[in-house]
Amino acid sequence: MSAQQTEFLILGAGPTGLGAACRLQEKGRDWRLLEASAIFGGLASSWVDARGFTWDIGGHVQFSHYDTFDRYMDQALGPDGWLMHQRESWVWIRGRFVPYPFQNNLHRLDPAERWRCAQGLWEVARQAGQGLGAGALSHFGDWIAATFGSGIAEIFMLPYNRKVWAYPAEDLDFGWVGERVAVPDFSRILRSICTQEDDVSWGPNAVFRFPVRGGTGSVWAAIGRSLDASRINLEAEIVSVNVADRLVTTRSGEQWRYRYLISTLPLNHLIRLAPGVVDPGLADLFRFSSTTVTGIGVSGATPKHLETKCWMYFPELNSPYYRVTVFSNYSPNNVPQPGRQWSLMAEVARPRGEQVDVAQLERATLEALHEDGLLEDPSAVISVTSRHVPQGYPTPFRGRDGIVDPMLRAFERNGVYSRGRFGAWKYEVSNQDHSFAQGYECVERCTSNGGPECEPTLFTPHAVNGRRNP
Repeated sequence: MSAQQTEFLILGAGPTGLGAACRLQEKGRDWRLLEASAIFGGLASSWVDARGFTWDIGGHVQFSHYDTFDRYMDQALGPDGWLMHQRESWVWIRGRFVPYPFQNNLHRLDPAERWRCAQGLWEVARQAGQGLGAGALSHFGDWIAATFGSGIAEIFMLPYNRKVWAYPAEDLDFGWVGERVAVPDFSRILRSICTQEDDVSWGPNAVFRFPVRGGTGSVWAAIGRSLDASRINLEAEIVSVNVADRLVTTRSGEQWRYRYLISTLPLNHLIRLAPGVVDPGLADLFRFSSTTVTGIGVSGATPKHLETKCWMYFPELNSPYYRVTVFSNYSPNNVPQPGRQWSLMAEVARPRGEQVDVAQLERATLEALHEDGLLEDPSAVISVTSRHVPQGYPTPFRGRDGIVDPMLRAFERNGVYSRGRFGAWKYEVSNQDHSFAQGYECVERCTSNGGPECEPTLFTPHAVNGRRNP
């Protein structure tokens, strides 16, 4: 079988690969896209369980830093295909709900813990006022203590981040933080404590949108359908990448030659699929967590105390999950009988390599949901379904940039551009809008013979996150 030829070969039909394909189609260039699964969307896809409930692979919401991304989203579903939401997110802690961001709503805590948090903040402010600073910071745990003080660190930040990352804070770097974590604004915190008023407006996703039907995956399915179908091969799993010959081979034996290869495969897998670029042993240095998403379909009306909530964070150890979304609140069509059913979606993280017993995890999730007051009547549950994703979060492990950045440059010297949530391994720019932009901007760079300045999302993430982009 002779190899087929293309100028641009894209591996993966998630947001990054589709972003690249959209830009190439706009430019009228020669391209092909290979995707291992039978559907578009990657980690942003959705599924419908046996009882008719719709689920996402994680708690995705649509918000954006980019005009181009918004344009494609508008085109994908049309003006009537979206629902707008005001974010209402909470922390469940000490048997009560505290609005997110936790540190802006300390008035919700009991007096002793409120004072403990305030003391820690005061100590941080005092040291800063005396010019003492935080000293040398070695890891994310240091950053948390130096930013929030010991009270908030011990009560919320450290235990929550241990659950969401599945690694202790001292194993993580902190350069990724940016807009991902609300740093203390002392005047806002003091005002909230004194006035007893909630402060919930922080963050880029304070307002977000969600598809009317089909979950997040419906967006990427629509984008995929808008592309030239003759250029797309689904169910085409990659088994080798020969960078010397610029040749990709699929499990079915098909081969493709390319000039530019845009890979959205996890970087740790690409290293092994494309021998000779970097030391294959470096793949073992990457840290990541798996994600198990469990959807619970429930008969009856949504409980009053959950009617307006979007998602909730859970730092305490009685529950396996770090976040629970009231998924039926995102769209009534996420359940088969709107108004007569509702749904919860729980997310659990585990470190790389840890085996997950999904059945046991489902039982533990249901027990904790009942204990936490989210599922008052377990007998009303009519559907329980799970998806386990072996690589869910690209951990910003200590020393990440010193390992990943040279790898990306080495692959580029061989005509391979590794981009996307796991392709570039930069959690700080791995939302749907960021991922789409990485593919779109990579094409812009390659077709213009430009440099890193053509890819601001990848190379200047904090600048991109701090402004509105074209």
